[in-house]
Amino acid sequence: MANVRLKHLSMRLLEVFITVVRLGKVSAAARSLHLTQPTVSLQLKKIAELVGEPLLASRDGNMVPTEVGQEVYSAACDILLRLDDLDGFLGGIREGSCGHIRIGLVTTAKYVMPRILGPFYRRFPGVQVTLSIGNRAHVLSRFEQQEDDLYLFSHPPAGERVLASRIIANPLKLIAPQDHWAVGRKRLAFDALKGERFIMREPGSATRMMFESWLSARGIELSNTMQIESNEAIRLSVASGLGLSVISAHTLSESDMGPEKPAVLDVMDFPLRSNWYLVARRDKRLPQSALQLIRFMAEHLEECIAPGYVADNIDALNGVFKPPG
Repeated sequence: MANVRLKHLSMRLLEVFITVVRLGKVSAAARSLHLTQPTVSLQLKKIAELVGEPLLASRDGNMVPTEVGQEVYSAACDILLRLDDLDGFLGGIREGSCGHIRIGLVTTAKYVMPRILGPFYRRFPGVQVTLSIGNRAHVLSRFEQQEDDLYLFSHPPAGERVLASRIIANPLKLIAPQDHWAVGRKRLAFDALKGERFIMREPGSATRMMFESWLSARGIELSNTMQIESNEAIRLSVASGLGLSVISAHTLSESDMGPEKPAVLDVMDFPLRSNWYLVARRDKRLPQSALQLIRFMAEHLEECIAPGYVADNIDALNGVFKPPG
C-alpha cells in the first residue's frame, strides 16, 4: 500500500520537507516558507504518514534525516529539479535557451567564474545564475545537501557519486612584503624561509591543504603561523609586513591591489600545482541550462580565461557530464 500512499505526496509537501532538511529547524523552515511552525509540523507529520516511516530525527538541536528520510530527500530534490528542467525546456522551445543554474564556488574561484559567466550570459541572456560562494567546508556542505547544480572546487570531494573534471590551472604562489630580504633572490630554497611567520587559511581550505601536504612530504614544520580566513585580508597582511603566505595566482592577478602589492618570491618547487575542477553529483540530474553552460565551457573557455590556464583536455568536458541516456 505504500506505493499508493506516495501518490498523495504533493509538491508543497516535498518543498516543506526539503526546506526543513536543509535548514535543520522547523522554525527556520517556517520563516523561509512564510508559514507558521504548526503548519510546517503538520505537513511533516503528513509526509511521514504517507511514507510510513520516520523521516527526521533530532540531533544536537537540529532535525536531520533518517536513512529513509535521506532517500525521500534525494527523491524530492530530483522530482522538483525534473519539474524545473521541464519548465526550462518548455520555455526554451518558446523563447530560446533559458532556465536557472545554481553554482557553488570556493572563494578563490570568484575571481574567474565571472569571466566565464559574462560571455555565457551575452550568448544565453535567458539563463539565470545563482552563485553561492564560501570556503571549502561551506561548499562541501552544499554539495552534500544537493543545493546546487554545479560546483567549482580546487580539491574536489571523492566518492562514486562525484563527477569531476579539471578545467583551469590554479597555481599557488609564495608571496612576501615588497621590502622582504628574499625579494629578488633566484631559486631560493624553502628551508631559508621556514622560520618566518606564515599566514594560513582556515583548516579545510584547499590552499592550506595543498601547502600542508607539500610541507609534510618534505618533513618541514613551520614554527610560526597565524590564521586568516580571507584571501584579500591575507594579501593585505602580507603586503603590510605581517608575514609570508601561499596564495592563488588568480587572487593576485584579479585583485585591485594598488599600492598594497605583495612580491612573489622565486622559491624552488613554487608555484605549487593546483587546479580547479568542475563538479556535479552523479546521482542528480543536471538541468538543461547547466548542460548548456558545460557545453559553452568546453567550446569557449579559452576565450574567457588566459589559454595557458585552461586544461588541455577541456573539449572532453561534455563527455564527463553527459546526461544519462
